[in-house]
Amino acid sequence: MLSIRRLQLGPMANFVYLVAPAHTDRLAVVDPGWDAAAIEAAAEAIGRPVTDLILTHHHGDHRNAVEALLDRGAERVWVHRAERPWLQGLGWTDHCHWLDGGDRIELGPGAALTCIATPGHTPGSQCLLGDSERGPALLTGDTLFIDGCGRCDLPGGDPAAMYHTLYGILGNLDGQTRVLPGHDYAPAAEAALDDQRRTNPYLGFASVQAFVDYRMRPRR
Repeated sequence: MLSIRRLQLGPMANFVYLVAPAHTDRLAVVDPGWDAAAIEAAAEAIGRPVTDLILTHHHGDHRNAVEALLDRGAERVWVHRAERPWLQGLGWTDHCHWLDGGDRIELGPGAALTCIATPGHTPGSQCLLGDSERGPALLTGDTLFIDGCGRCDLPGGDPAAMYHTLYGILGNLDGQTRVLPGHDYAPAAEAALDDQRRTNPYLGFASVQAFVDYRMRPRR
């Protein structure tokens, strides 16, 4: 069982998640960005040191506090291996454990996050699925937002891959799963997956091409 606490940090309204498993002293931070001191203060309030850092993808706003947290005692960084080329030269990749889709990050007895490979926003984007105190939770990074989805026009983005991620890979998940996105881009901070299937405009297309045309329309 996992306890998940959400922080909003930085100028891009990033959500940073502190994941505390029961029956162990480990504490994982998902997408540690912007403010290592604030993250560490939140960890101290929980009563645990930060031990694990997990990235949903390589973009700087989701990992620009990694180095500081490693310096403060974090031990491991978990990243999908397809993100490896984008992280070379940062100086902390020796701490990385490279993941594939379907791998589990075992945080304690009966407490794990399952890595789901969800390419589209970046080649190695991944979502993290776990059993929380409030039921199944999916930490989606920049793959799926509340009533939105991640950009596909940045280097490594692929809108057709995003379609298959949203409709194929995530389309098979339990509708009661809570979507916990990587940014505060909507009036609600989270929503059930079934609710998103009804209201999210990116989940209502009948074909890849229709989705790609809409996702890649000119930005205003």
